[in-house]
Amino acid sequence: MACVALLAGVLAGCSEAADDKKDAKSSASASASAGRTVESGDSIGAAGSACELPVSFDLAKDWEAEAIDSAAAQDEASSTGSGDLDEELSEEILDSILRQGPVAAACEVDAKPAGYIGFLRIWTGEPGDDDARTVLEEFVAAEDGASKAKYTSFTSGDVAGVEVQYVVTSELLDETKKESAFAVTTPDGPVVVHLGGMDTEEHEKMAPAFELAKKTLQTV
Repeated sequence: MACVALLAGVLAGCSEAADDKKDAKSSASASASAGRTVESGDSIGAAGSACELPVSFDLAKDWEAEAIDSAAAQDEASSTGSGDLDEELSEEILDSILRQGPVAAACEVDAKPAGYIGFLRIWTGEPGDDDARTVLEEFVAAEDGASKAKYTSFTSGDVAGVEVQYVVTSELLDETKKESAFAVTTPDGPVVVHLGGMDTEEHEKMAPAFELAKKTLQTV
């Protein structure tokens, strides 16, 4: 399950990240030197795709998507707890991973098959009155260590949204890295597409995939 993989990645990924990044750098170097464009691969969002969403967009070639069922993950945590405290802790940990501000994790797109260390994550929320800027501001505010957010509006076909570039500082690692996200609102609720990365260098290498998603974005 993607939700289990996501939790395991957060809790244990740091110990493997250095080796993974070393292996990935050699395969990513050719793509990085080719410029800021990327070839399209699969599309997600439409019925029958790896992740069914209120919007659809193209993924970069070789990036692999997997749906996340946040509600099922919470139910699983509740049923597997060995006691009240364990259950409470499990739910709290999962909630911090699977929810950010007004949205919940719905899809995770792994860049590792394409030679990078990072994910494009898609978050969805319930329908409401908040516009894309408000949703995105609440999303960023909910991320620990986020600062220096710069918001810009964009359009993709008939879709209008808001993009943000910001930095996140980890007190534990004493490091700062770039992150990006964009948000749109739909009749089925808001959608946030977020690109992180192991560090700023890796984030910038994966940025063309983020731009491809934004460029090909359309409502379903």
